[in-house]
Amino acid sequence: MEYISTNPLLRAGNFKFPAELHKEMQYYTTDEFKKFISAACETAEHSGTLLAWNLYIFFYIAFFMGMPKGEINALTWNDIINNEIHITRSVKQKLKGEDRITPPKNKSSIRNIGIPEPLKIVLDEHYNRCKTMQGFNDDYYVCGGIRPLRDTVIENANIKYASRADIKHIRIHDFRHSHASYLANNGINIMEIARRLGHSDIKTTLQTYSHLYPRESERALSVLNSITI
Repeated sequence: MEYISTNPLLRAGNFKFPAELHKEMQYYTTDEFKKFISAACETAEHSGTLLAWNLYIFFYIAFFMGMPKGEINALTWNDIINNEIHITRSVKQKLKGEDRITPPKNKSSIRNIGIPEPLKIVLDEHYNRCKTMQGFNDDYYVCGGIRPLRDTVIENANIKYASRADIKHIRIHDFRHSHASYLANNGINIMEIARRLGHSDIKTTLQTYSHLYPRESERALSVLNSITI
């Protein structure tokens, strides 16, 4: 009714109803990802276009690094140093106007993450592929060249590759879950998973992935059972 000049509820910020159901977390197993990425590779080899190879590399990074879409899209060749990816930026796309380059969500999101050998191999191949572009330099985006990949292009490719691989379709963000789930299922410490994901609070990591650590509770009980008195 405009009886007051400002809305005091704005101070409360955005919040969700506590009973609201979260979206179900999905992820690819390594076998499923191999089928997915093989479909992406076959598509790129058949088309021969740099766009198709850029998409192939995008999903490779998403699975092996657990980076969200905005961070992958902001990645330039300058950010790959001494077998590490230096994450310092994110891209927010707009329907109108230029993309917005921003820092990641928080200080913990600014991080250096070691590159696994399978990813290093395909990145080296892609760098040599990109060097053939006229005017190429290390300021170019790893998955886009002079401009990051479009969100709609990424999602359309995601649907297409899953269909060709005859596996379930998961959201782009679920590749991040796939990365964390693989590490958790292989006994990687939750602190390291939180660091790789750039979580500012380990509670976020625990709330999301604690159900993947059933073996830890069994191991703890086994250690305690070994005590003789």
